[in-house]
Amino acid sequence: MKIQRTKNAGRNIVFGTVLKVYNIVIPFLMRTLMIYQMGMEYAGLNNLFSSLFQVLNLAELGIGAALTFSMYEPIAKDESEKISALLNLYRKCFQIIGGIIFALGLLCMPFLKYLVNGNVPDNLNLQHLYFLYLLNTVLSYWLFSYKKSLIYAFQRNDINSKISLVTYSIQYFLQALVILKLHNYYLYVISSIAAQILLNLISAMVVDKTYPYKPVGKVESVVVVDIKKKVQGLVTNKIGGVIFRSADSIIISAFLGLVVLAQYQNYYYILSAVISIFTIIFEACVAGIGNSIITERKEKNYEDFCTLTFLTGILIGICCACFICLYQPFIQLWVGDENLLSISLIISFVIYFYVYEVDQLISTYKDAAGIWYQDRYRPLLSAILNLTLNIITIRFLGLYGVLYSTIISYIVLSMPWLLFNVFHELFFGMSVRRYILLLLKNIFATLLACVASYLICSKININGLQGLVIRLILTVGISGMIMIAVLFKSREFPPAYKLVRKLIKLRK
Repeated sequence: MKIQRTKNAGRNIVFGTVLKVYNIVIPFLMRTLMIYQMGMEYAGLNNLFSSLFQVLNLAELGIGAALTFSMYEPIAKDESEKISALLNLYRKCFQIIGGIIFALGLLCMPFLKYLVNGNVPDNLNLQHLYFLYLLNTVLSYWLFSYKKSLIYAFQRNDINSKISLVTYSIQYFLQALVILKLHNYYLYVISSIAAQILLNLISAMVVDKTYPYKPVGKVESVVVVDIKKKVQGLVTNKIGGVIFRSADSIIISAFLGLVVLAQYQNYYYILSAVISIFTIIFEACVAGIGNSIITERKEKNYEDFCTLTFLTGILIGICCACFICLYQPFIQLWVGDENLLSISLIISFVIYFYVYEVDQLISTYKDAAGIWYQDRYRPLLSAILNLTLNIITIRFLGLYGVLYSTIISYIVLSMPWLLFNVFHELFFGMSVRRYILLLLKNIFATLLACVASYLICSKININGLQGLVIRLILTVGISGMIMIAVLFKSREFPPAYKLVRKLIKLRK
């Protein structure tokens, strides 16, 4: 079966972007409904269980990604028997993984009370609620989930995006009715379970019709060995990523309570929405970078690396300035003055965002070059450092301890180690000093942009939506001009300008 790579890539980007934006806007509205109709504690519970089951999903260990990757070659060669054998292995693995998650989830149940500081809403049983979330997670593995590997392997992610748009719409509609009319959190979670079942069933039917491969046969031992090696490289990346994403919420709930967790997550939700937009950009670049690594000289790839860092640095700087100037008026307009955090915490969020995006930028080149095995220890050890600092500092620094534990983990361990791996494996002999100086110049420009934007926006006395829009326009304009003015003399500016003009011409 011939794969139309360019056409598929275009469809994947379009529908992936639509789904990403949809999954930013609609959950934001749902969270707003929950806060106003049911209370901040319910939003905190939702964050807690979501984070907890991200940890339990570690049992997957990257097996899905490794198996899907292993299908690329037999699909290219149209080897139906090998595809069916890999599909069969995928099915067995996911049945086992679902069982392991279910068993681990039940073992965790007695310890739930230690993860919530303070009281749970009177009409809820924490264990019953937890079991519903556990069932939702397990069903995602047991109900034909393995068939979706064919969608990804044939580069038709757009099919999954379309199905997800339909099922998520049904889920959000039912959940909105539950919040507005019934105020029943159990039914809210059951609606999510129903949507998960529907998603898997529709996906299975579409796959059966589009790709009629049956899960039969046995995978050759040499292929199994290759899959195991890929899993070894991916597993620590997966574990480290989950700990970074989930540990903060669990620890805040355990030490500071559900209300503080919900307030923290209000801010983090906005941050993660912007992060997800950058993720789309980075994911869209991976394939092109990978092709360039194979076909172009090392020097050319290094120059592209610096150019991408320069352009991304400008976008990150503008976003940082927007966070500084817009966070408080937006939260005030959204959930009220009583849920505002201090400006010093806002600065902490901005620093967190900056170091996270730089780390993700460098990781894009790591992923494009397939440097997973060489990088296998970094994510895990960085996450362990973050978790240890979290537990130590939250007792006397509160939310500051949570944010700065993550920042320190990135700056002290994760980013230097990642840079070393990328330069050693991909850019050996290229100037690390030049790249670090580029990062420092971007940081300096971002600092100036944030300070100038904040000083000007602080003079605006207009509140509400009108004030928010005025601040947004001013901040984007001021920070953008300052970033470009400071970085104009950089050697990366001409190729960056040339690239932007090329992209604009392609869109016309």
